[in-house]
Formats: sequence, structure tokens, C-alpha cells
Amino acid sequence: MLFTDVIGQSAVANQLIQSVQQNRLSHALILLAPEGAGGLPLGLAFTQYLVCENKQPQGPCGQCGGCIKASQYIHPDIHFSYPVIPRKAGDKPVSTDYINEWREFVSTNPYGNAYDWLQFIGAENKQGNITANECQDIIRKLNLKSFESGYKILLMWLPEYLGNEGNRLLKLIEEPPINTLFILVAENQEQILATILSRTHLIKVNPIPKEEMVKSLVERGKVPPARAQQIATITAGNYREAVYLLQHSEDDYHELLRNWLNYIFTGNRIALQEWIEGISSAKTGRENQKQFLRYFINLLEHTIRLQFIDRSQLAFSEDEMDFSAKLLKLANLEQMEQIVDTLDNAYYHIERNANAKMLFHALSIKLQYIFKKKALPVI
Repeated sequence: MLFTDVIGQSAVANQLIQSVQQNRLSHALILLAPEGAGGLPLGLAFTQYLVCENKQPQGPCGQCGGCIKASQYIHPDIHFSYPVIPRKAGDKPVSTDYINEWREFVSTNPYGNAYDWLQFIGAENKQGNITANECQDIIRKLNLKSFESGYKILLMWLPEYLGNEGNRLLKLIEEPPINTLFILVAENQEQILATILSRTHLIKVNPIPKEEMVKSLVERGKVPPARAQQIATITAGNYREAVYLLQHSEDDYHELLRNWLNYIFTGNRIALQEWIEGISSAKTGRENQKQFLRYFINLLEHTIRLQFIDRSQLAFSEDEMDFSAKLLKLANLEQMEQIVDTLDNAYYHIERNANAKMLFHALSIKLQYIFKKKALPVI
């Protein structure tokens, strides 16, 4: 991967290039990037730059033998580590067990998150881990001599999935063999082992700037500019989420939301129960449930903006604009704030595998109370 393939992170890319050119490269660094900001693509581009035989001021040349192998994720001096699951009971998996799946995943979905990866390898509800066996395998591989380049590189994606077993790597991180590099790509600093965090150089990666997101969606995704503006506003620098929203039409969310609120207001309990059954089904899935709530939250935010700025400045469709105008008649600012807080809370619990049927049933009741300006019941 080239740095030019990474969306909107030129400042970090330049920082990494400069660290090599000025001989200031730390032997262990963490690229801390929020979901969808491009931490993994940055890490992949940087590893390619390190093994490039004809380094350019802007990054790897993309044409030498080192670049070709790195771009296919088969360079013998670049090792990958990532969360995995046992293929069968009793297995002690290591990352190389899934190397073919990994190559396909990063080639097609480099902005994907842990959920995407674990579903890609068929984890379903299993928890991925970077295991003690994996740590031993890392120690073995990095103590070998390099084959082709001047470096031996470990790119670890999501060190948050290291348990206390990660402490096995401390000595290697503190006293690595010559020209051995650790590049850790993380999303949540608080979940990284403190012992590892204290021994690495931290580089923070910001969410993708909105203008860069819009440009990428228009040029790469062939998305109409107005639609790209809308997606960029909703996703707040998360390219993974932008791709997801493009793949799952928001018109469905709009109709889903319209029906939900209609059943709540009309008191149609049978239709509401059927709606809850539908959105809670395994077919809908946790990710779709989260995106639906995010869509509702964003629509409420636009509804509030509609009171203060011209509607032409908002990128929503006419149907959504009309829907927002109706919401203004049904709820005041205080009520909308309550709704947003309630939806945020529901989003939080969906991420943590709450029972979807119970959650959306409770959410429907809470919305009824908020719209009727009644105090929520305390249980």
C-alpha cells in the first residue's frame, strides 16, 4: 500500500517518512487511530516504505521487488499479528493460521474494524484474541535474521486484544535484535497493556478531515457530491462507517424510522411489536441496529440545525427535510436532548451485546414518555 492510498493522513505519513530520513525512527511505535481513520492503511504503507529499495520523498516507489512483495503482503521480513479464534475446540491458534484470509481482508477492506475481521474469518459470537502462543511465535520469528531488507518488522493490528500474555513481549520490545521494528496499530489507548504502552512511541492519528472524506467518496466511490457531504457529516471521519452506509441504503433507515415513530404515536401495539421483532432479528444484525440509531441521532441534530440555518445548507434529502420539519412540531429542544441521550445509551448497550428485542421494546416505551412530556419511570 502507498501513502497516497491512505485517505487524509498526509501529516502523519510525512512524520513517519521524516523519522526514517532523519534517522529518528523508534524501534517500537503505536499508531493510535480511531476506527475508520486509517491506522491500518498507514501501518501497511509504512511497512512498505521501510522495505522499499528505492525510497521516494513522498513514500515507497511501488515498483521495486520489496514494494511488490509488501503490497501483496508476502514480504518475508514483514510479519503480521492480529486477533484470531480457534478453528476447532482445543486449538491454540496463531496469526499465520489465518494468513490467507488476512491478505484478502486487508486487500479488500483495509479500513475494516475488529468486528469485520472476526466475521470475515467466521468467528460469529466468538471472542478474538492475540494469544500466548502467538507471542511465542512472534519472539521466534523476530529472532531470525532478515531475509531481504534491512529490517525485520512486526505489524500488530489491535494490541488491545493482547491479554496479560503480552508481557511476554516486553523483553523483546525493550531489547530487540538490531533493526527489528514493532509497529502497533491500535484504536483504544486505555485497553493497551500499560507495560507495553510505556515502552513504545505513541503517534496519534486524527479522524479523517471532512473535506478529505468528501473528496475520497466523490473520486473513489463515485458518490454524488451532495450525498458525499451527507455521509461525511454523519460518519465524522470514519471511512469504514462511510462505506457501510453507502452499502446499506439510508432510505431503508428513513422508512424504518418513519414506521417506528408512527406506531409509537398511534399506539399500534401489534405493528410496533412486529417492528421490534424485525429490527431485533439476526438478519438485521447488531451493526445495522447501531447504524439505524446513529441515523436517527443525526436526523435529530439536523432537525435542531434547521431552526437556525437555511435548509439549503443541510445535505439531507427532501423527504428527510420534511420529516425533520414534522419532528420540530412534535418535540422541543429539551425533548430532543432527552431522545439523543436515550439513543446514545441504547447504542452503547448494543455494542455490548444487549438483548436487542428487550432494548428496542424499552426504547419504544421511553420515546412514548418523552414525546408525551411525561417523566420516565424509575425501575
